[in-house]
Formats: sequence, C-alpha cells, structure tokens
Amino acid sequence: MAIQEAVRIADERGTDLVEISPNAAPPVCKLMDYGKFRYEQIKKDKVSKKKQHVIVVKEIQVRPNIDPHDLEIKLKHAVEFLKKEFKVKFVLRFRGRELEYKETRGKDLYDKLMNYVSADGDLENAPFKDERNIIFTVAPKKK
Repeated sequence: MAIQEAVRIADERGTDLVEISPNAAPPVCKLMDYGKFRYEQIKKDKVSKKKQHVIVVKEIQVRPNIDPHDLEIKLKHAVEFLKKEFKVKFVLRFRGRELEYKETRGKDLYDKLMNYVSADGDLENAPFKDERNIIFTVAPKKK
C-alpha cells in the first residue's frame, strides 16, 4: 500500500501510522495509537532489564612482599566475593627488584592464592603475564 494512502486511512480512523519493523522489505506498519505503543514498548524494556543478570568482577591486588596477615584478609574478602557469586580478578603486581623474582615468587603466590580459594571458586582463565603483572580470574563454583 502506498504511504500516502495509509496516512489518509489513519487520519480517517483517528489513529497513527506506526512503523513496526523498518528493516523488513517492505517495512511493516500498523494503524494504532502511538502513545499506547510507546507505553507498551517501555514496559517491555523494563521487564527485560529486570531479567538481565549483571556479572560483577571484583579486583584484588597483591604484591609479593605482602605481610601474611594482610594476604589472609585479602583472601577472606575474595572468598566472600565468590560466595556472593561475584568473579574475582587477582592482579599480582611486581615493582623494582621484585621483577627479578617474578617467575619464582609469582608462581608461589599464585599457588597460595589458588589453594585458598579453590574450595569456593574455579580458575576462569589461565594466568596472563605482562611486563609487571600476573593477572588471572576466579569464577564462583557452579552449583
């Protein structure tokens, strides 16, 4: 149907010509109240937004010379995050002279962290090593 004819029919009936799917060939239009259409669309968007699950990633930064008590506190926080179904991103930072021992001390620290959180989480991706950091993510265990 021609656009002019559809607009004329909409005016006669006292409704609006609303384009439903513009990507179709030819585009699909309906005769309806545009205000009501917008209201229903907003309602649908709100419902779909409620159903979305947001993935939260918490980051914990650790240095190799960290005090054992400080490390224990950070690990307790990591376990709490995993129990709340959050992912935990660990960043092992190395500076200055620590860079010389990055492989050995980094591996020891990584093993210690994974042993502590392994009951509540699984390694999501392998440790990524860049110039000064070792980064890995732990996801909560599937139930």
